Amino acid sequence: MSAYRTTLRRAGTVAALATAGVLAAAGVASAHVTVHPESYAKGATDGVLTFRVPNEEDKASTTKVQVYLPTDHPVLGVLVTPQNGWTAKVTTSKLKTPVKTDDGTITDAVSEITWTGGKIGAGQYEDFNVAFGQLPDDTDQLSFKTLQTYSDGDVVRWIEEAAAGDDEPENPAPVLKLTAKESEDGDAAPAASASTSASDTKTTSASSSSSSSDSTARGLGIAGLIVGVLGLAAGAFAVVRSRSPRS
Repeated sequence: MSAYRTTLRRAGTVAALATAGVLAAAGVASAHVTVHPESYAKGATDGVLTFRVPNEEDKASTTKVQVYLPTDHPVLGVLVTPQNGWTAKVTTSKLKTPVKTDDGTITDAVSEITWTGGKIGAGQYEDFNVAFGQLPDDTDQLSFKTLQTYSDGDVVRWIEEAAAGDDEPENPAPVLKLTAKESEDGDAAPAASASTSASDTKTTSASSSSSSSDSTARGLGIAGLIVGVLGLAAGAFAVVRSRSPRS
């Protein structure tokens, strides 16, 4: 019995350590600077990107955040949402390759946004919202390199990009995945599907109705047989009863 209890205690200790390790790993992963949502359709318009900045230090506060936007695949029409306690500075740069749009040719785009004046304390995070007019449609992802400065002068550089098949780097840059565009006649397929679904529904309904009718007919037939049997039984009982006095 003693050996059994010892084994249980050891198993419990191992499980507790494993759980603690998983939670610690999750805490480290969640401490990264990230962008939300994680994906948008290529060429998406009129959306919002949220940069979530958590504070990793116990004895220092985050006092400055710098987000660098790519200029090789520029994000057009960038606007910064006012952030309570923070002041945003937006920097634009000339594009090496101008972008043609329905409203004309774009030669400049936002390349950096810097937030200062606020404070993110230990165990806290801040969301910085950035609206955009249009995302590029010629790439599969956008990397937003970010610098996070603390009150003690320490600077964490979230600028590393993971190569295909490699593990996540120690200080990964926030990455936005760009998914395939929706087809121009994207409503056609759902409509056809809906039509097919409606047809299937009608067929199922007709089949169900037919089955219901057959069940009803069978029920009525069985009921008729039962009534007939009961009638015969009643007649036989009457005959037997009438003969009994005579006997």
